[in-house]
Amino acid sequence: MADAIARRPVTVTATPWLRSLPASAKFILRGDPDALAAAGQPLGLALPTSACRAAANGARAGLWLGPDEFLLLAPENEATAVATDLAAAFGVLPHSLVDVSHRQVTLELNGPQAEWLLGAQCPLPLDLRAFSVGMCTRTVFAKAEIVLWRTAPETFHMEVARSFTQYVVDLLHEIARESVA
Repeated sequence: MADAIARRPVTVTATPWLRSLPASAKFILRGDPDALAAAGQPLGLALPTSACRAAANGARAGLWLGPDEFLLLAPENEATAVATDLAAAFGVLPHSLVDVSHRQVTLELNGPQAEWLLGAQCPLPLDLRAFSVGMCTRTVFAKAEIVLWRTAPETFHMEVARSFTQYVVDLLHEIARESVA
């Protein structure tokens, strides 16, 4: 029962500046440098070695969340294959790979006001000089923890805990009432 509730889709009414992205496979990977390097080949990308950076290859991505922690993203229908391929690549290397696909909802915020909308409740400096394209981090939006990734100059990918999604969406709409048509 809990599993069915956890995987229930969250409805987000799309606007010109906010939309819900399709469900995806999400994994938290923790490991030493050898394990992190081994993950690259099955994902088709090299995981970043610099703090707060993301690497992407099509719909697959690896987001640096800490010195030994990454959020891995892939299309939902590839979850089993990705997990199997990663397990084979790791072999006996010590690591932790946890499927967290059900935990988060992915939102995309875009347009000329995206930075301003996020900045209203996010303590980070989000201008392009401080938070450039390809940067990612774990942060907060008001009282909700999020993972924020700038994928283009005016586009942000947000991973939001399922239980906070409606709160974040409602707050974004309230902020938008001040300036976004």
